[in-house]
Amino acid sequence: MTIEWRYSTHPDLGVLSLAGFLGADAVGRFDGAVGWVLARGTGPVVLDLTALRGWSAGGQLAVAEAARRLAAEGRGLELAAIPADGSLVPAGDRPELPVHPTLEAALAAHRGGGEEQREWRSDAWPGEAAGARGTGGSRN
Repeated sequence: MTIEWRYSTHPDLGVLSLAGFLGADAVGRFDGAVGWVLARGTGPVVLDLTALRGWSAGGQLAVAEAARRLAAEGRGLELAAIPADGSLVPAGDRPELPVHPTLEAALAAHRGGGEEQREWRSDAWPGEAAGARGTGGSRN
C-alpha cells in the first residue's frame, strides 16, 4: 500500500495532504511529493494528515527529513491531524514541527490560509475520479 497526495497553494502557504499509509513502501513517493512542493510553492507547508490511516516509524522519519529539506530552503513544516496517539519518532536534529489538531486549526494559525490558488495531486487522490486532473494536474 502506498500514499496519494494533493498539494495546494495559498497566499504565502502550501498544504500537502496525504491519504493512505505512510510506510516504508511509500517513502519514495512522499519524497517526490515534497520535491514537488519545493519546486512549486513558497512559505511554510502544512502537512495535512487528515486522510492518513497511519504511519510507520520510517514514515515518521521521512516527515522529519522533509522538515529538514524544507528548512534548508527557508520554509517551515507544520503538521495537522496526526494519526493515532499523536506521537512522533524522535529525530534529534529536525527543525521544530508545530502540530495542529486539524487542518482548519492550522489554516486559522495562518490567518485562514487565504483562498486556494492552485492544486496538484496524484492520480488516485480520494474523492475525485482517477485522471480527472492527473498526476501533476493543476487548477487555477
